Amino acid sequence: MTLKSAFRLSALACAVLTNTALWAEPAVVFDMGGKFDKSFNEAAYNGMEKWKKETGKNYLEFEVTNESQREQALRRMAEKGASPIIGIGFGQASAIEKLAKEFPKLHFAIIDMVVNQPNVESVVFKEQEGSFLVGALAAMASKTAKVGFVGGMDIPLIRKFQCGYEQGAKFANPKVEVFANMTGTTGAAWNDPARGGELAKAQFAKGADVVFAAAGGTGIGVYQAAKDGKKLAIGVDSNQNHLQSGTMLTSMVKGVDVAVYNAAKTHKPGITVLGLKEGGVGYAMDTHNASLVTADMKKKLDAAKADIISGKIKVADYMADNACKY
Repeated sequence: MTLKSAFRLSALACAVLTNTALWAEPAVVFDMGGKFDKSFNEAAYNGMEKWKKETGKNYLEFEVTNESQREQALRRMAEKGASPIIGIGFGQASAIEKLAKEFPKLHFAIIDMVVNQPNVESVVFKEQEGSFLVGALAAMASKTAKVGFVGGMDIPLIRKFQCGYEQGAKFANPKVEVFANMTGTTGAAWNDPARGGELAKAQFAKGADVVFAAAGGTGIGVYQAAKDGKKLAIGVDSNQNHLQSGTMLTSMVKGVDVAVYNAAKTHKPGITVLGLKEGGVGYAMDTHNASLVTADMKKKLDAAKADIISGKIKVADYMADNACKY
């Protein structure tokens, strides 16, 4: 091999490394709670699996079990040349911002937080709109005019769920009483079913007969407590109606699967906001809860949904409107 040929090969190798993102595998870093949490992370997993099935390609993945792993996992994916690298959850924002600057040729995406970098796609949801609808349904279904809310980690995002839920409940019944508890202040709050069950039982003891859990894997304990106590529960993020069929009033669904699938398929830097109008949030109806939601209740919910989309009903956003401050 001549020196000139060797130089050409070396240059080609550098070009391949530099432009890996053009044909690299995507990667997803799941957050606390694991990819099979039956909620937020699992919705992201389903989105990636759909992409895999459609394309016949593989993707890299990592499940974070403690907060210190986030940046390490994302960095490892970046060093492998994965693109886009999709971070699931607000907790990955600072690490993605840092790595997006270090690896400007790679594409990144984050779900549930905004990172303002030219190579980052940020997908956020109007959780308050979907929560408003399930709050209204909770109040309509309640026989005691007392409903509950169990949040996961006490952060503004989960307060956003709570705020929307309370607005919807009071829209349906101005006299309704809403009890609320957060599971904790660390990432462990997303995966503590025992604590979720305890909080739900305490709310049932105070008279609540419907509880909405916005708590990831912790919600599993809430749903079990509702079943055991012959009460009703509301799921979150994914359609969880099947988990305790017959006692799940509904689920407040977020299109996390769709957002992740779209990010893997076509990377679009910038901010995407998904609400009722865009089909990004909603409530789940299926055979598992059909007997719990009457035709009149559904008619009222659909009317409220239409009014939110048209702007007739304005649902305050805890994170933007200085509403429902706790």
